[in-house]
Amino acid sequence: MSRPYPPYQDNPRGDPFADGSTTARGSSYDQNYADRNDYNYDPYDSHSGNGATRIPDHSDNIPLQTSNAGDFSNRGYTGLPHNESQADLSLANPAGYAAAGAGAAAAGRASYSSGFVMERGYSNNALGGGQSYPSSSSVLDSGPSPWLQHQQKGQQRSRLLIWGSVLVVIGLVIIGIVVGVVVSNNRKKSSDSSSSSSAVNQTDPNDPSTFVKDSNLHQAFYGLAYTPENSQLPGCGNKLSEVIQDIQLISQLTKRIRLYGSDCNQTALLEAIKQTKVDMQVFIGNYPIPTDGGTAYRRQRDIMKEAIQTYGTDHIAGVTVGNEFMLNYLSANGATDPNSATGDTGAALLIADIQDTRDMLSALNLATTPPVGTSDAGSYFNTKVLEAVDYGLANVHPWFANVTAETAASWTTNFFQEQNVDVAARLSNTPKMYIAETGWPTQSSDAGNANNGASTASIANLQTFIDTFVCQANTAGVPYFFFEFSDEPWKDAQFGGVEGWWGLFTSSRKLKDGITIPTCTAP
Repeated sequence: MSRPYPPYQDNPRGDPFADGSTTARGSSYDQNYADRNDYNYDPYDSHSGNGATRIPDHSDNIPLQTSNAGDFSNRGYTGLPHNESQADLSLANPAGYAAAGAGAAAAGRASYSSGFVMERGYSNNALGGGQSYPSSSSVLDSGPSPWLQHQQKGQQRSRLLIWGSVLVVIGLVIIGIVVGVVVSNNRKKSSDSSSSSSAVNQTDPNDPSTFVKDSNLHQAFYGLAYTPENSQLPGCGNKLSEVIQDIQLISQLTKRIRLYGSDCNQTALLEAIKQTKVDMQVFIGNYPIPTDGGTAYRRQRDIMKEAIQTYGTDHIAGVTVGNEFMLNYLSANGATDPNSATGDTGAALLIADIQDTRDMLSALNLATTPPVGTSDAGSYFNTKVLEAVDYGLANVHPWFANVTAETAASWTTNFFQEQNVDVAARLSNTPKMYIAETGWPTQSSDAGNANNGASTASIANLQTFIDTFVCQANTAGVPYFFFEFSDEPWKDAQFGGVEGWWGLFTSSRKLKDGITIPTCTAP
């Protein structure tokens, strides 16, 4: 019993490379004081200011797929990769605050303005000859002497200077605190970003091959199923720097990787292998769509061709054409038998793509031509397709067979032997068979899919499957690609359930808590 899937759609369940086609097949400190430092003997004169700073947020994105020279393009590597950083530095405009401050100062002067009015009063008493003298009250009210006036003015100036200085100091202190907090937060964010974006340490930050090995990791797995993060059309947001980290980790677990397709320039992982200088073989892939007239196939074929022309075949173990093609075709056409008439019709489409791939490889006149194969669900291989390939990759999932975690390993090896190895052995070309996917989910996004009827999706059960399958399969000579390197959030968002939670590692490249890698060594 194989993994069940819904009827085929343009972006089928578990299809990370479907292009979604609807075609038929065929981002300084600035200070503005609104002050009035005219010292016009007004003890209530005031000023206002505002300063604001924004620290830019730098980003370092190195896309695998980009149109800029020196990066990876749609059609392969065009030079040494480089960083593209964009800084968006904008200063907050303090004009509004300054205007408000100036208005407040003007209002203060209007409300509290003080003048020194020296009035001299004269009486109406005449002391002969009509001469008039100031009254005693007038003398007393005549105001301060000029000397006193001068002293008072000096004191007012001093007060203004003192208050102005105090306000300036307070303003500078506030600005310093704000700037300090902003800078501190920015450094923290930068540090957090740096630590979260680097899962592997290097002795030379400029040389990916100097990565430091993790003593918790061992090359115990025959192979791993892998898709670079953000490799789904139309987004294609994968980055070489992240693929390099993946290869640094994966190379400590296995010497083999299988890819599913070539869209978003996934074959550029060969550049990551080149830079890390690891011993790694890759089964590159082409993920054709049964209903698009061959568009997806031809697009990926040309990407693979340029990758081979750029990097050669030293690290290419095989070229896989198709991923659950027959399963999807049969499901779309209401059939279940891969060798029925409907199955043969779908097989003819796939065989044409397989032969075209062989012709492409032959035309390259390679010193070593990699084998050509296909991948499908364990019970959905068409005999004619197997007769047209050098190898077959079979998805064998005990979770979807509703067996317990304790019996999953034995079920997997028995199913693979009976449904795939024995069948291929009876064909004249005897294609080599591999397990393309096998593993156990560690959680479900909803309660309804957290149990397969026999066991739960959990880290403990993944560890059980690892402990009972990996080293045993190595000893028995069963070639397999463990599913999978890391969790895939896009699958969880699109499909839910257990779909995004099959990784040995989290999506942030951390070995899951509770997982222990076996110490046996894979062949």
